[in-house]
Amino acid sequence: MSFKHTFEQTSLREYDIRGIVGKTLHVEDAFAIGRTFASIVLKNGGKTVVIGCDGRVSSPSLEEALVNGAVASGADVIRVGRGPTPMLYFASVTLKADGAIMVTGSHNPANYNGFKMMLANKPFFGEQIKHLGHLSREGDVVPEAKGTVKTVDIKKEYIERLLKDYDGGDRKLKVVWDNGNSVAGDILPALLDKLPGEHIVLNGEVDGTFPAHHPDPTVAKNLEQIIASVKENKADLGIAFDGDADRVGVVDNEGGILWGDQILVLLARDVLKNHPGGTIIADVKASQVLFDEVKKAGGEPLMWRTGHSLIKSKMAETKSPLAGEMSGHIFFADKWYGFDDAIYAAIRVLGIVARMGEPLSAFRKALPQTISTPEIRFDCDDLRKFQVIEEVAERLRKDGADVSEIDGVRVNTPDGWWLLRASNTQAVLVARCEGKSEAGLDNLKAALTRQLELSGLEKPDFSGDNAGH
Repeated sequence: MSFKHTFEQTSLREYDIRGIVGKTLHVEDAFAIGRTFASIVLKNGGKTVVIGCDGRVSSPSLEEALVNGAVASGADVIRVGRGPTPMLYFASVTLKADGAIMVTGSHNPANYNGFKMMLANKPFFGEQIKHLGHLSREGDVVPEAKGTVKTVDIKKEYIERLLKDYDGGDRKLKVVWDNGNSVAGDILPALLDKLPGEHIVLNGEVDGTFPAHHPDPTVAKNLEQIIASVKENKADLGIAFDGDADRVGVVDNEGGILWGDQILVLLARDVLKNHPGGTIIADVKASQVLFDEVKKAGGEPLMWRTGHSLIKSKMAETKSPLAGEMSGHIFFADKWYGFDDAIYAAIRVLGIVARMGEPLSAFRKALPQTISTPEIRFDCDDLRKFQVIEEVAERLRKDGADVSEIDGVRVNTPDGWWLLRASNTQAVLVARCEGKSEAGLDNLKAALTRQLELSGLEKPDFSGDNAGH
């Protein structure tokens, strides 16, 4: 039977395939991904593909079609069932799979879903995803064959491996966990049963409609419930997850939010004790405080491009033991496998807090204070967004500005820094400013606005709350 399938163009993203179920993403797409990705694995000399899914309402039907597609290409499929995305990565590494696909909408709203992929335990992204789309459209796949399917329950092994690296001793912490109705709810009960301390779980039931709040712990509004619970229960800290548990949020004992770069400072100081001089990677959106603190702790800070696939690749290249993004993706190669895992990051944070002689809020307050805008996103045509970045970069070069062009433009001034980059996944430009004072922040906003206006764009909406950082 001949095979050809064309994907909705907007669903082929930089880091994954993602869309709105029933509109830009369908069961037929899932079959085509299985059929084409398995063909790539087989042409690569592989045979085994591990498949898992998150807790979204649409995930079971997409997972089934995905499996059928991979089997139709002759792959040996291992189904690990419902669980966090990092559990799928864990299965891929420990079972030595040739390829892996996770059905997940990640932190997107309930009507979205998508597919994250690994080939030979390396991220499958960018040009590879475009190539998959091309192969599917041309029907350039291996001849139809009959593969095999088996189901493996990896949960127990995954939980045991997570617990192995808990290093907080016997101190009994009081911890609030906001599962956010995420798929981490399949792991938490057995995990917390073995961890010392008192554990309070909010929204523990896996529910793909996310009735409590949106499953993204990097947005302050989504942390209101856990902040209230931490204060009410006088807990030592709170941990929150996104929909597929590869992004982590942390709240201290006073209900103060630790943003992605602050979590990374906490972890970096600890990891660098065993990896003196180690390279710690963070994306371009991270605070200058992070890079300075890594240096102070004896590490080599490296600013890199935003995107979990890009960070993972750079980690492997530089042999970095730890990396992170403002979006709450934390990657450990110290004792772990180099992929982003919010549950594992939480275990490591708990260990540090248990060994600290002071509350977590003391760590947060001791960091140098800056004032930053939230991440500002504004619409800009897919083609135009890259042109704008190039125009701004050219003007800044002519002006002799102190600018990094790793990912968009990040401009350092005596007042702090501002960033403008093109999103890899949407038709938007992303901006952020971090100042050393309110007046400094105003200067940075003005400099950014001027550059946008010179490229014919309107002033962005800075009305969101500035965050102390």
